[in-house]
Amino acid sequence: MAREKKKPIHYVNNKEFLEAIKQRKELLAEAEEAGAPTPQISNYLGECILKIANHLSYRPNFINYTYREEMISDGIENCLQYIDKFDPEKSKNPFAYFTQIIYYAFIRRITKEKKQQSIKEKLLRETNIEHRISVQAHDDERDYQQAFVDMLDKYTFNNE
Repeated sequence: MAREKKKPIHYVNNKEFLEAIKQRKELLAEAEEAGAPTPQISNYLGECILKIANHLSYRPNFINYTYREEMISDGIENCLQYIDKFDPEKSKNPFAYFTQIIYYAFIRRITKEKKQQSIKEKLLRETNIEHRISVQAHDDERDYQQAFVDMLDKYTFNNE
C-alpha cells in the first residue's frame, strides 16, 4: 500500500490571502467612488500580516534580539502603510510582497537600535565612567573599574 503524501500546511494560505487583497481593492474602489474614508482592513488580512511578521521573527538571524517585539511592530506598521500598493494584476504572491516589507522593516529597526547602542556606549566612554563606579569595601577599586571599562570596550558594536 502506498502512503499518500500529505501536503504541508502553511500558516498563511497565499490564494486566500490574494482573494482577501482583491476584496480590499474592491472595497477601496467603492469607498473612493462614494467619497467615504478608507475602509479598515479585514481581520483575516490583519491575522495574515501578524503571522508573517511573527514567523519571520523566529528566523535565526532575528530571534535573539531583545527588541524583537519592536521589530514585529515596525513590520506590521509598514505592511499597513503599503497594503494598498499591492497590485494583484502584477503579482499573485502577496505573501512574498509582505514578507519583503517586514524583512526590511526588521533590518531598519536593527540598524536604529545598533546606532542608539553605539551612542550610549560613546556617552559612557566620554563621561569617564570609571570615576562614577561605586565599589564595595571588599573590592579593589582600581581592578573593578578597569575590568568594567575593559568589558565596555570588548562588547561595543563599533570600537572607534
